[in-house]
Amino acid sequence: MEKEKPERSVIKDTNLQLIFLVTLFAVMGVASLAPAFPKIIEFFQITKKQVGLLITVFTLPGVFLAPFMGILADRLGRKNILIPSMLLFSVAGFLCMFTKTYETLLLLRFFQGVGASSLGSLNVTLIGDLYSGNRRAEAMGFNASVLSIGTAAYPAIGGGLAMAGWNYPFILPLLAIPLTILIALKLKNPETRNNAHFFEYLRNTWRKINQKTVWGLLILNVLVFFLIYGAFITFFPLMLKDRMGANSFVIGITMSLMSFTTALTSSQLGRITRRFRSRVVLIGSVSFYGISMILISVAWSFHMLILPLLFFGIGHGLFIPTIQTMLLGFAPIQERAVFMSVNSMVLRTGQTIAPVFMGIVFGLGGFTLTFLGGAGIAVVMAVTILIMVKEKPDK
Repeated sequence: MEKEKPERSVIKDTNLQLIFLVTLFAVMGVASLAPAFPKIIEFFQITKKQVGLLITVFTLPGVFLAPFMGILADRLGRKNILIPSMLLFSVAGFLCMFTKTYETLLLLRFFQGVGASSLGSLNVTLIGDLYSGNRRAEAMGFNASVLSIGTAAYPAIGGGLAMAGWNYPFILPLLAIPLTILIALKLKNPETRNNAHFFEYLRNTWRKINQKTVWGLLILNVLVFFLIYGAFITFFPLMLKDRMGANSFVIGITMSLMSFTTALTSSQLGRITRRFRSRVVLIGSVSFYGISMILISVAWSFHMLILPLLFFGIGHGLFIPTIQTMLLGFAPIQERAVFMSVNSMVLRTGQTIAPVFMGIVFGLGGFTLTFLGGAGIAVVMAVTILIMVKEKPDK
């Protein structure tokens, strides 16, 4: 474990700054492309249903490859997986700019997704390798802030580039090449490799995962996407349009309020965890989630949305980095990459099933029942924390 000077803020560490850039690329693949969908539909003469395949073929490799990439990162070293992954993400993404057929575009997006499949777990794994204790929580909080800022900013950047043509957002992945060079030269991380027999390595990993608290944290990571992808991302924009007559620009601005609140809250996680234990922070976060869902369910004007959006942003800013930090506490460095890759696979599972489930709830009772259902999910999350999640001293 690298020793850090206590008086030096983690945000000044070159290693963490490089990890921030990896995080930004991890969320680039979808957020920057969505604004170009109308022009892609027009250029390739495809349907709205078909354009959704650009997201599906990009995210699908991560469902199956994330654990495999984690195993390789534990066995071969983090940088030995991160560097080729970044290069594949960059080259395949940039080549999309020159395609003439939709089938070729889908194929290149698939390979870009293969490159991206390890980015969202290796960035967190590296933070776990480099920091411990409150400094780990602080670093994770800043990383979540960067993630939220990227999620809020990429649609605007991608939309601006798409004004020049459907393919111009694919310039952005090219920026991963200079980052890859910087990672090769400047990233100083403990490249601990697990040289144990392969089946012994798998048994050790399973023993670390097969704990009550770990299962509780993984369950929470599935449930939270019923709030994020199910209620907020899928049905909140539709509610704004139907109840308040909002256009796409107003919807984007309204939703960005949550993202920036999340970024601000996450940036303060180091200070928060000095005063409160992680389990208490989790309880607080799901409380903010639940209250926000209830308030959104009865909102019929924009001024009624200010408080619930702030609450949702605070809850999200507390929840994501805290649960990642707690999971890292159960993941020894020798099995950490595959451990966090399993978590990444769980996250993608939540992303997949949440919109379908909440769609069923919406069909039963419209927007009101959908967001009240979100509040119910928050209650289930609180019960899960109380029953299954215990603190573990960081080592």
